Amino acid sequence: MCGRFTITVSIDELREYLKEDYEIDLEERLFDLPRYNVSPGQDVIAIINDGKKNRVGLLRWGFLPSFAKDEKLAYSMINAKSETLSEKPSYQEAFKSKRCIILADGFYEWMKDKSEKKPMYIHKKDKSIFPMAGLWNTWTKPDGTKIHTCTIVTTEANDLMKQVHDRMPVILEASSKTLWLNPGEKNISTLSKLLKPYDANAMSLYPVSTLVNTAKNDSPLCIQAVPKTEQLV
Repeated sequence: MCGRFTITVSIDELREYLKEDYEIDLEERLFDLPRYNVSPGQDVIAIINDGKKNRVGLLRWGFLPSFAKDEKLAYSMINAKSETLSEKPSYQEAFKSKRCIILADGFYEWMKDKSEKKPMYIHKKDKSIFPMAGLWNTWTKPDGTKIHTCTIVTTEANDLMKQVHDRMPVILEASSKTLWLNPGEKNISTLSKLLKPYDANAMSLYPVSTLVNTAKNDSPLCIQAVPKTEQLV
């Protein structure tokens, strides 16, 4: 699964990335960057396509289907299994036409080690931004307020991740981004083929401090490697 992630670039680096990869001109400072511990319930940087062009904005992490009775459901829907998107009533419509990309440059997972869980930080070897496949939806509160929410799509772990967990977020290949964002693409078989484990050889991981366990901790210390002398045995 994916319960925490990072986007540690500067606003200028994000602006350059959006222009080059998505033809988006980010003129305003819409986001607080860098972020070292993005947590469920918080806003995340996401890209959608409106049928004409790509757009970037904020979505709240924690999916709310239209039939949700209250906001509490969102915390149990931060991840969606790729294998069952077309079967689950909560995700069927979003899978067909409300797909998004959630930007990150690393994520955390917890490795079970005897009686404790050890946080690990996973990222691409080149430390670049990567696009995680997501679904989004707009949920209307009883008072009429609209909340734009999202979930991160997960798949089976690659060989690197298997030593930590059996699931990982879907990191889209560069060639898959346009197709995933295209709201006109309805072919479930075609879309499902995009949702595969990312190349393990292009990724790295290392243990980090339990500071990341607390959502309010959001500093470079969260991604600092734990010295070998302090690592659990």
